Amino acid sequence: MLQFLKYVFATLVGIFIFIFLSLVILAGIGSAFSYDEKVVVEDKSILKLDLNKPIQEVGVENPLSDLGGPFAGNENVTGLKDIIEALKSAQNDSKIKGIYLKTEGPQAGWATLEEIRNQLLEFKKSKKFVVTYGESYSEKGYYLASVADKIYLNPAGGIEWNGMSAEYSFFKGTFDKLEIKPEVFRVGEFKSAIEMFSRQDMSEASKKQSSELIGAIYGNFLTNISTSRKIPVDVLKRFADSLTIDNPQAALSNKLVTNLGYWDEFEGSIKKDLSIEEDNNIAYVGVDKYLKSDVTPEEGDFNNRIGILVAEGEINSGEGSDESIGSDDFVKELKKVRDNDKIKAIVIRINSPGGSALASDVMWREIQLTAKKKPVIASMSDVAASGGYYMAMGCDTIVAQPNTITGSIGIFGLIFNVKDFMNNKLGVTFDAVKTSPHADWPTTTRDMTDFEKSMIQKSVNEGYESFTKKAAAGRKMPVEKLKSLAQGRVWSGVEAKANGLVDVLGGVDDAIKIAAKAAKLKEGDYRVRYYPEKKRPIEDLIEKFVGGSEEKAMDKNLGELSSYVKMYKKLMNMGGMQTRMPFELVIR
Repeated sequence: MLQFLKYVFATLVGIFIFIFLSLVILAGIGSAFSYDEKVVVEDKSILKLDLNKPIQEVGVENPLSDLGGPFAGNENVTGLKDIIEALKSAQNDSKIKGIYLKTEGPQAGWATLEEIRNQLLEFKKSKKFVVTYGESYSEKGYYLASVADKIYLNPAGGIEWNGMSAEYSFFKGTFDKLEIKPEVFRVGEFKSAIEMFSRQDMSEASKKQSSELIGAIYGNFLTNISTSRKIPVDVLKRFADSLTIDNPQAALSNKLVTNLGYWDEFEGSIKKDLSIEEDNNIAYVGVDKYLKSDVTPEEGDFNNRIGILVAEGEINSGEGSDESIGSDDFVKELKKVRDNDKIKAIVIRINSPGGSALASDVMWREIQLTAKKKPVIASMSDVAASGGYYMAMGCDTIVAQPNTITGSIGIFGLIFNVKDFMNNKLGVTFDAVKTSPHADWPTTTRDMTDFEKSMIQKSVNEGYESFTKKAAAGRKMPVEKLKSLAQGRVWSGVEAKANGLVDVLGGVDDAIKIAAKAAKLKEGDYRVRYYPEKKRPIEDLIEKFVGGSEEKAMDKNLGELSSYVKMYKKLMNMGGMQTRMPFELVIR
């Protein structure tokens, strides 16, 4: 009887806990999904720009992140679109007196930072202040911080100021030990994406293009900081070469920061600027909440729109995701935008290192068809290389930031021969029957003949000829000249503009203006809409439960090793010919 009562009691406790948790979750969901409720911005508010989070073209919000536990597995992703919109509205909002910039280590590419930095400079024309505080600043963080009127650095912190580098990983030794033979097929001296499989170091061609690329980005970095901080470029360069900025005092004495101080001292200076009592709290408002307030009302004719179609991530056939561009999804969305009579011109916003050659060509074709019906402008973000450039070359005009990574016009094929690995390491052997000599070709479980290899190389060559021919037509230049710029080489936006691969240097706003002019729309007569339209929180929440947690768990459990696991997964997804930029190019 006692055992029975114990089970009954345990069951009742379980039911009670279940009901309690359900009520808590429902309350949280109700709160999270009341996002349409307007936020009231107080007088003397400060717009808080937290840029230490991941930044993508369009934000991804986890409406239940504040609940913690299983609901906090996906971090909110800040949208560049939202940051720019908030800055524009705050510039003319009398309740916003300034900006607090939190930018110790932004998780974004250099072109994204350029867009934000330019908008901050535009904001400063309002004569409102921009201030920043950091316990430390990465070079990316300082690039944004350098526009601030006051740059506070923690007295025990530091600034990364040692120049830029681009490091690659090479796996030939790993494959040799595993007895896996990568069969590589490529066109172009600079198509270095495959060197990670065939070499143990960078080729001279790869070193040349990488050095010139980061040199161009570094030059833009130094020039802009020099203008903001009024420090000559050669002096800034000398600081990096000699590691002069080795402590906070050195940063202060060399005018990279304006103040050394702790958080309370930083807030004290803001209160002084706002003329509020020391005991009162500062009214900070974040980007997401600010955009839910009564910000500047939207102007322009609802029936005249510029549609911005976002293409972000690696390119693959079929469906896409928040991290990839699926050709089926892209084509479907582009057709929808093309057939919408209210949309008078389209901006394709590209942030992609490339991927499947077939998928890239499918999307290029759809862009070409769209350009026959209405103006189509390409706006390049952090990277629009290889397959990303394939999309851009179908547009009427190409706009890129000075530090956009672009070009990489080339194609490669990759097949892994795992016969020796399976046989010698795992004891697995293969045998087969076939009706024709090459019925199992291409194959990973036997050595291919020279003839079979030549047939794959022939396909790669034909793909390259098609790529360069279409690029030359899009750029209106002779094929031979285009080929001299191709061979898989990557360029900065400045270099690409100089050699004719890009038409205009600028950001998405510049692309919108070009699109409006091409559609004969006057400023103020149109509205801007982003596509695909942002998911409502309930839709996004469902997707987060269905998938997306795997990568987060990988990052948490494997730390720095997770990048290698992700790379392995990418390798396994490389099917067919690839239009892809040098693998995992990270500039630090």
